Amino acid sequence: MASAVGARRSETLKKRRLEAAQLFGGGATQAEVARRLGVSRVSAMRWYRLWRKGGRGRLGQTPPLGRPSRLDPTQLKRIGQVLLKGPQSQGYTTELWTLPRIAVVVERVSGVRYHPGHVWRVLRGMGWSLQRPALRARERDEEAIAQWKRRDWRRAKKARGSTAR
Repeated sequence: MASAVGARRSETLKKRRLEAAQLFGGGATQAEVARRLGVSRVSAMRWYRLWRKGGRGRLGQTPPLGRPSRLDPTQLKRIGQVLLKGPQSQGYTTELWTLPRIAVVVERVSGVRYHPGHVWRVLRGMGWSLQRPALRARERDEEAIAQWKRRDWRRAKKARGSTAR
């Protein structure tokens, strides 16, 4: 569930580590690398150890940051397909997905249980975003509203400067 921002960040960090490898290769000390790249001495020391063990290539490889996802890509794809069918296909009475409903679907489809308050992380990783329903009634009659505005709005509108006492 890596995001584009996370991918850019890891690329930036990779470039910095490779620059450190180049500096180490040129004879720079750990303290000098830390100062020039604006990192802590601990990071420079860790990078130096990696560079000594495996050279420049070793600094280019890093495991992904954070906890690994409990859902694999095929499970995420199945969850996405179910969500696209809508809540009524899962037996709900309204066409509104809520986090508790999605948590139930995730558990039903994948067998992995998430707290409803954390389901948004799964959705965000899938590229979904918060959508709010329009607050207009389906039965709204635009023509009747326009006619009322033309005919009655001026009468209903409070006159400027008048106050009720």
